[in-house]
Amino acid sequence: MAVTHLEVQKVGELVREHHEPFDRLLTEIRRVIVGQDELLRKMLVGLLSNGHILLEGVPGLAKTLAVASLARAINTRFQRIQFTPDLLPADILGTLVFQPKDGSFAVKKGPIFANLILADEVNRAPAKVQSALLEAMQERQVTIGEQTFPLDEPFLVLATQNPIEQEGTYPLPEAQVDRFMLKLLVDYPSQQEERQILDRMARQRGLPEVQPVVAPDRVLAARAVLDEIYMDERIKDYIVALVHATRRPGEFGLTEIADWIEYGASPRATIYLATGSRAMAFLAGRGYVTPQDVKDIALDVLRHRIIVSYEAEAEEKTSNDVVRYVLDHVEVP
Repeated sequence: MAVTHLEVQKVGELVREHHEPFDRLLTEIRRVIVGQDELLRKMLVGLLSNGHILLEGVPGLAKTLAVASLARAINTRFQRIQFTPDLLPADILGTLVFQPKDGSFAVKKGPIFANLILADEVNRAPAKVQSALLEAMQERQVTIGEQTFPLDEPFLVLATQNPIEQEGTYPLPEAQVDRFMLKLLVDYPSQQEERQILDRMARQRGLPEVQPVVAPDRVLAARAVLDEIYMDERIKDYIVALVHATRRPGEFGLTEIADWIEYGASPRATIYLATGSRAMAFLAGRGYVTPQDVKDIALDVLRHRIIVSYEAEAEEKTSNDVVRYVLDHVEVP
């Protein structure tokens, strides 16, 4: 069914009405975080898209601070879980506690029962703990004993990890990494930004307090608006073409990268590219998606879903190189 210009205009008005609180949210977080604008914007994309986020970067780049600031700026329940090698699944999910008075077992819920979860240094915990967290992320419910408990909405996991070359890390399996909507790489600040960090942080008084500026119901209302944002059929075809080009590059004339790819992106990538593109349009205050919205989110959606071959590693090519090549060569509508 064709969508009229008037309908798109109405959606645009609706978007502008709902997107103002998210401008306030960014302003509040920037009181604490210097620079990292791209990181903060993509964190909001995950929040709006109901998609979990994996942040990777060396220690000391304010990954934890950025997530904690986002959580505090939303008036909701927040839990930080520090992942360590001796952590157990029950430490995250909860357990049954024996009651000696009557010989029964009572449920003691774990820290996963919050709205925003910071899974700090997720790759420092062993596989069974990672699996427990990722199952809760996927199912959005937790089973303790014989009882199943749904997790409250909004429910969002923001996990941080150190690069896998770091000592004492357990790499997340590919199937589990695929459950994260976005993988964001956190880089060093510029020289100018680092000077601002010095001025702001190197004092005994500490950081400014982040104040709650957005209620959870505004987040849920914005998610409903996201579904109304117009996406042209050609842009849908473009999204599908991008994902398929990572699986069968030869069909798109991308023979140069055919030997670089062991496995292409999963169908989750297609879904998240569409949702993330709508979120990018929402944050720009538009009621329609442009090809640039798709390009702006594509690297973060695709980089952790492509497994490169030994040939690519020998040539020092990464999944980022594959995605950039695909974006440069697949025809834009």
